[in-house]
Amino acid sequence: MGVGLREILADYRAPVSWDALAGDAAIDGNNALYQFLTIIRQPDGTPLMDREGRVTSHLSGLFFRTATMVEKGIRPVYVFDGKPPALKTKTIEQRREARSRAQEAWGEARAAGDEAEAYKQARSATRVDRDIIGGAQELLGLMGIPCLNAPSEGEAQAAYMAQQGDVGYAVSQDYDSLLFGVPVLVRNLTVSGKRKIRGRTVSVEPERIVLADLLAGLGITREDLIRMGILIGTDFNAGIKGIGPKTALKIVQSGRFEEMMAEKAPETDAGPIFEFFKSPPVLKDYAVAWTPPDEAGIYDLLCRTYDFSPERVKAVLEKMRSTTGQKTLDQWF
Repeated sequence: MGVGLREILADYRAPVSWDALAGDAAIDGNNALYQFLTIIRQPDGTPLMDREGRVTSHLSGLFFRTATMVEKGIRPVYVFDGKPPALKTKTIEQRREARSRAQEAWGEARAAGDEAEAYKQARSATRVDRDIIGGAQELLGLMGIPCLNAPSEGEAQAAYMAQQGDVGYAVSQDYDSLLFGVPVLVRNLTVSGKRKIRGRTVSVEPERIVLADLLAGLGITREDLIRMGILIGTDFNAGIKGIGPKTALKIVQSGRFEEMMAEKAPETDAGPIFEFFKSPPVLKDYAVAWTPPDEAGIYDLLCRTYDFSPERVKAVLEKMRSTTGQKTLDQWF
């Protein structure tokens, strides 16, 4: 998912403490839910579920991680995808087919007792659908956390909000946000902590990328960064085989983007892709407001509807109250 820029970003991905992130943040909602659904699973890949078999991994991640953000002085706004652009149709279909194959492979691996393979395939089968988003937005509403439904890509909307100064930064795991012009991108905020990767336990910490520093360091413009993305491959085009970020950087620095596209990818019309990243559809007239959380509603939804542990839910609400130094969460907002 997203554009593969990681190889050239090592010098610009700076570790950042939670304390330094206090303030307003626009969070790529679909991306966050995908991360929760991918990570919060049993060893064989089975997601968390309630007694009726409804998946609750996303609600667990959303509640506990958002509560942590509030404790740390972060006021999140979750931004969800709207209608995908026509440019993304092929990618969406390819992802749907890949998830279907992974779903079948997951069942086969579980039947064979191959736990490691089952977990791997289950992660690949992860999908964020309307029911997942609906449940997430219901919980966020009870928590008093604002949500926005973008007209198109949530990342683009979050980037616009940061450009306008309405939030201090945007949060996403994908680097596409940089192509959309986000001034400050924070990664790992929804997935930080101890994680098992390829059998090893590693510590994942938040990191910050400042777009101006990245462009200055590479000696390119944001338009060049978009051109690099098109060469490498985005959600809207396959890219050119054999071209990674380092090669793409050399190509745009030498002014050979059009020449390379014409020679290696004549079937790709780069113009609409470039324009979509440069000026994506976004809501310009929006309002966000943090409202007093409904503690009784949160308890009822999580504990009575979805079988969450009452002790854990109460502990989180009490901790948030204690951390803010207030008698009620209402005063925090």
